[in-house]
Amino acid sequence: MLKVALTGGIATGKSYVLDQFRKRGVPCLDADVLAHGVMAAGTEATQAIAARFGPDVLAADGAVDRKKLAPIVFADAAARHELEAMVHPGVRRAIAAGLRAFELLGGAAFAIVDVPLLYETGYASQFDRVIATACLPDVQIARLVGRGMSEPEARQRLAAQMPAVEKASRADFVIETDGSFEETNKQVEAVLRNLRMTGI
Repeated sequence: MLKVALTGGIATGKSYVLDQFRKRGVPCLDADVLAHGVMAAGTEATQAIAARFGPDVLAADGAVDRKKLAPIVFADAAARHELEAMVHPGVRRAIAAGLRAFELLGGAAFAIVDVPLLYETGYASQFDRVIATACLPDVQIARLVGRGMSEPEARQRLAAQMPAVEKASRADFVIETDGSFEETNKQVEAVLRNLRMTGI
């Protein structure tokens, strides 16, 4: 089974594209969803995060409150790297377990894993192919502002990541999401055809 990573900058349409692959019957994992599990109440990572950043970053249920934590780590690169060191090992274990489960179920020529920080964390070597979503930075900022961020916050988030254009330059496939959903879907179909041919 081919292991395919989906990556891209924040607000470049990764979640939409992953959902389109899922709707077409492709087994999919979302690292961000898995990270929620790693930062649930009582986990080793959550305990480490509370010890490092203080109990105020926990929600009432004991899980990490990502909205409280985000302003701290996006304002401080060192703190962000500390957080990643606490969370990423658990996420990688969950991804490995999910991919093993897909292999055991059989029938799939490939599976796709959405990994936003694929290149930043040196994780790309674990995958056979990489798909990157990309759009213009102004589109990313407009989307983030539409989600309720201020423009300075949106620019801070973009500055904390590898530029989407650089991720696209390293990927095997690029899906541009500046246009309509129909245009994005056509690109998803083209990548899907290529992967099906590769995975035979």
